Amino acid sequence: MSPQQKLEALRTQMRAQNVQALFIPRADEYMGEYVLHHNERLRFATGFTGSAGMAIITLDSAAIFVDGRYTVQVRQQLSADLFEFYDLDNQQQLMFLAKSLKQGDKVAIDANCHSLTWVNNTNASLQILGIELAALPNNLIDAIWQDRPQPSQLPTFTFSNESAGATSIEKRQLIAAEINKHDADALLITELDAISWLLNLRSLNIPCLPVVIGRALLYANGDMVFATNTALLEDDVSAHVGSGVRFIEEADFNKEFAALNGKTMLADANISHAASQLAALDAGIELINATDPTALIKAQKNPTELAGMRQAHIKDGIAVTHFLAWLDEEVAAGNFYDEGVLADKLKRFREVQPGFKDLSFDTISAVGGNAAMCHYNHKDTTPAVMPDNSIYLVDSGGQYLEGTTDVTRTIAIGQPSSEHIKMVTLVLKGHIALDQQKFPRGTCGAQLDVLARQHLWNQGFDYDHGTGHGVGHMLSVHEGPQRIAKNTNSVPLLPGMVVSNEPGYYKADDFGIRIENLIAVREMDNDFERPMLGFEALTLIPIDKRLIDKTLLNENEINWLNSYHLQVQQTLMPQIMDKNVQLWLAQATSEL
Repeated sequence: MSPQQKLEALRTQMRAQNVQALFIPRADEYMGEYVLHHNERLRFATGFTGSAGMAIITLDSAAIFVDGRYTVQVRQQLSADLFEFYDLDNQQQLMFLAKSLKQGDKVAIDANCHSLTWVNNTNASLQILGIELAALPNNLIDAIWQDRPQPSQLPTFTFSNESAGATSIEKRQLIAAEINKHDADALLITELDAISWLLNLRSLNIPCLPVVIGRALLYANGDMVFATNTALLEDDVSAHVGSGVRFIEEADFNKEFAALNGKTMLADANISHAASQLAALDAGIELINATDPTALIKAQKNPTELAGMRQAHIKDGIAVTHFLAWLDEEVAAGNFYDEGVLADKLKRFREVQPGFKDLSFDTISAVGGNAAMCHYNHKDTTPAVMPDNSIYLVDSGGQYLEGTTDVTRTIAIGQPSSEHIKMVTLVLKGHIALDQQKFPRGTCGAQLDVLARQHLWNQGFDYDHGTGHGVGHMLSVHEGPQRIAKNTNSVPLLPGMVVSNEPGYYKADDFGIRIENLIAVREMDNDFERPMLGFEALTLIPIDKRLIDKTLLNENEINWLNSYHLQVQQTLMPQIMDKNVQLWLAQATSEL
């Protein structure tokens, strides 16, 4: 169907349901960053391929709402004859509905694809306008999606207790203790990485996110019900998770609420879909809106998980070093490739590493003005060929059995300009400042964010993304609840947390720069007056010295870079057998 035909087919469905508008979020019932391919309803209905957005379809108009990352892309992918374009903002959506509808009209939603907080707030706002929010039993897009992909059917497999550092029973008891602190009887869990971590299970049904699919109830005694496609469970799963876990079909999940009539259930209204919470209320359950305690405990990696993360980064360092050595050799020979070829080549270097399972996200392989879009994806357009005398930005990562990686390097292609070199050096200075900072317990990421921006700010520059996000242990490459960013985040950085350190600079339509390592929060062993925390760099990959102006670095910063490169060299060199790559690594990590 053409875009116009899809809109008309949806409007036919809307008329049959007596609704005058329809919300289409980029979300499914798991409310995560990654939407299962057969649930990419926003993409099907509109053609927009970005990772965040909302469409509203009325009987005679349509609008799409996206954030600043996609203002250019959305106009390339969607026709202005069919859609109006707005910022991704709840107020903008309400204003569009206010001008498009009249009192007494109904706006349809699939309550599986929205949080309860969003449903309650939107409903309250629409009631002021005299408009009703209607939760339909079936998603209207599914009724017109004739060639809808089938769900992936790969098996769920066990993640060894030895790699996890704790058994499922031990983890469930930790979270059960938190449930009891709230005087609650159960916890609703819809975040897939939380369920996977609790059960020490993984699967590969979602590209880049090796989690099991389903939803769960964890009871105050540590018992758990996991609703999933039970046909995908391998034979050893039950024995692996230990006693107290019951597996049921996902379609039967809401039936579990009947046994909790008159009891209390923790549920995070901001991240769990509304449908299950509304079903729980209908079953007579009292909901306690609280953050899922699994998130904070999961984020604090135990010693075994941290050891795995270090091992994963050694493997990743070997793979990316081979890629960078190959790239330099090709450029020297006058061979210039497009962004897609480069991304595929890097993936092949990772694939030969033992324990590699998948990428941790779609590689951002970007040259020229494309790199100025910090979430650029070459798959959404025609990949550009890297020009000579430029810089190349590559942000990539892998999912290994030992852990998850995420690294960005900015690379000189030929002779970079003085502007390139200056801006890379300013970004590096911020990266070093954050890496070296010591801080007392209770410090949050928002208090450290300025360290990475200070040298850019002092010269009138900035970047419009966060400085650091959490990373899981063979789980999501974007893990909460901690982060390092301008906006307020009250979650303190705690020992064992893994976060990214990724300041950048982006000159619109010209070039982009980012330097990213993953760093682990650790206790400092210095004899300070009070206990202090600091960071340990996990990423072990050279930073391009050709893009550094030594005169802009102070002695401490030069020492940091030389010390980091020495660590990279000493760790990776014994693992690399190719003599040419060894020679490249020796040069790339020599003293500045």
